[in-house]
Amino acid sequence: RGPKSHWFGYYDKFQVDSSGRYALGMEVDIPMRSPTEKDVIKIGMVDLQDNDRWIEIGESNAWGWQQGCMLQWVPGLDGPGSSEEVIWNDQQDGQFVSHILNIKTGKKRTLPKAIYTLSPDGKYAVGTEFNRIQNMRPGYGYPGVPDPYADERVPPEIGIYRMDLQTGETRVIFSLAEAAEIPYFGKSLKDKWHYFNHLLVSPDSERLIFLHRWREAPANSPKKGKGGFTTRMFTANMDGSEPYVLDPSGYTSHFIWRDPQHICAWTKPEGRMAAFYLFKDQTDEIQIVGPDKMVENGHNTYVPNTDNEWILNDTYPYRDPGRRQTLYLYHVPTDRKVVLGRFFEPKHFTGEWRCDLHPRTNQQGTQVIFDSTHQNNQRQMYLVDISEIVS
Repeated sequence: RGPKSHWFGYYDKFQVDSSGRYALGMEVDIPMRSPTEKDVIKIGMVDLQDNDRWIEIGESNAWGWQQGCMLQWVPGLDGPGSSEEVIWNDQQDGQFVSHILNIKTGKKRTLPKAIYTLSPDGKYAVGTEFNRIQNMRPGYGYPGVPDPYADERVPPEIGIYRMDLQTGETRVIFSLAEAAEIPYFGKSLKDKWHYFNHLLVSPDSERLIFLHRWREAPANSPKKGKGGFTTRMFTANMDGSEPYVLDPSGYTSHFIWRDPQHICAWTKPEGRMAAFYLFKDQTDEIQIVGPDKMVENGHNTYVPNTDNEWILNDTYPYRDPGRRQTLYLYHVPTDRKVVLGRFFEPKHFTGEWRCDLHPRTNQQGTQVIFDSTHQNNQRQMYLVDISEIVS
């Protein structure tokens, strides 16, 4: 609740612990503008069993409006997202780092690199350089730490790294140079400016999915013109071996693993309409999902404990005359869409500081939490009970 604003950020992470009691969130009290390295947000938990009480547990000055500071529960022995350890990114001594806090003991340790996502077995984090992302797509990286490769199109030293969550040992497993070596529909990419974004590990912790993106010039360059970025989707083993261009179209957007072999992603395959498609990893097998119901790009996840029958999704406000964002469930076997609500977003929530719903479920698959600005002109988090629908 106010007076300060609260939100969680991206949609593909564990916000609620395995017990279903504590929902993570971030608290902010700065105006709508791009954050600087001096802007500190508070990290906390909402106690869903104690009148939504806010419990502050830390802070960060490495964050963005869209994805926050990669705050999430660390997978543990008691479930995919544990009830003991929380991780988030921060800036310390001129470097981006990550903190792991045990909320029961209060013990905190710091790892030498920032994380993008975690393996579900709790062993590894994977990441990419956030200062590189900030140069290429401001708002998805972090300010404050200069990019030493800002003048290089394809720096071979950086790319995707894997970090041991216990020891902090880190190594690059797939470089930007390796990605740039692979032609795009027969055309060389070596004259483009490259970066990685949107990393996610498969449910069995064996494969990694990521987006390889490139531009004609960095985002803040006067030479960039009107061009945006082009995207293709890769998968690879957790050591970087067996890289595979799963979606070469150039249009991959939001995606989620359905199971260790399948990924559901919004894209526009060559010769096909823009839609959500189900890809089978390391093959050319592809099939459309919800062509008449899931007709807009959104932040899609599969609801836990429903045998992957239910998909949770949202829409953007700019396609709606009333600037409403639709929150809905889609039942795959019966092609049924259940609208949970439509939420107004004021016009000044736009660009880098827009507030997408980014819906997330708890681990039981009975509740949905989303970010919204439809009340009091503030970012706040809202909860919807979906237990009767999905059961």
